[in-house]
Amino acid sequence: MRYETPAPPAEVGKTDGLAYTLWLPEGDPWAGVVIIHGAGSSKESHHDFARAARSAGLSAICFDQRGHGDSGGELDGRALEDVATVAALLGDVPLATRGSSMGGYLAILAAERLGAAAVVAICPASADGLLRGLRGGELDFPADVPAVETFLAEHPLDPARLAAPLSPAGITARSSTTPSCRGTPSAGCGRSSNDPRPGGRGSPTLRRVLEEEGGSRRDPRERRATSPRRRRVALPRTRRGRRGTSGGAARRLRPSRPSPSP
Repeated sequence: MRYETPAPPAEVGKTDGLAYTLWLPEGDPWAGVVIIHGAGSSKESHHDFARAARSAGLSAICFDQRGHGDSGGELDGRALEDVATVAALLGDVPLATRGSSMGGYLAILAAERLGAAAVVAICPASADGLLRGLRGGELDFPADVPAVETFLAEHPLDPARLAAPLSPAGITARSSTTPSCRGTPSAGCGRSSNDPRPGGRGSPTLRRVLEEEGGSRRDPRERRATSPRRRRVALPRTRRGRRGTSGGAARRLRPSRPSPSP
């Protein structure tokens, strides 16, 4: 069996100390997406999605946040300015933001600054969860802790921000850590049914393209730091030597609640 080697990004570089990879389609892009990784992760974790976006006619940019990957320094209070800095490299196209965990949190916050047409936040972390992980040492990356603490205190995820539609594409928050981050359904990019470009009827809309989760690998340390505690329960072996009826070795369960007294 032959495997095709994926085409590399169109550009690899740095801007204002931020390492990035830029992905461009063959023709003119109909939109661009800023892809934001989570705490302790890097841009390479999202290259699969960048390739998928490129194949759908989108331009895409992945970057390492400060204190991560090939970007030097420490994570500090410039997180939103950094998203805007790399977004400018996409040019004059409708923009979307997409991120997971801490990246999902920043994707939502950065949308207003960028005038984003769509936002996809996958398992967006809360400011409180990130603060707990940072103070508890569970998020292991260089950070200017006082500056990040100030940033998180000044930028909670306001439910009103999530409920307000940004554009016809709206906000999509998946597997949210808070009920208020469920997002709002959308009708796509508002193009006509005979529009052959992505977003027309029968073609992937901007929101649908961005929702594909290929290449989003949330760092396990961040997941443990910002998610509710769970316990692992081993299932007994069956006669066939497998554990449980589904063949899984273990299953994650939430701590059970005590039954109410009769």
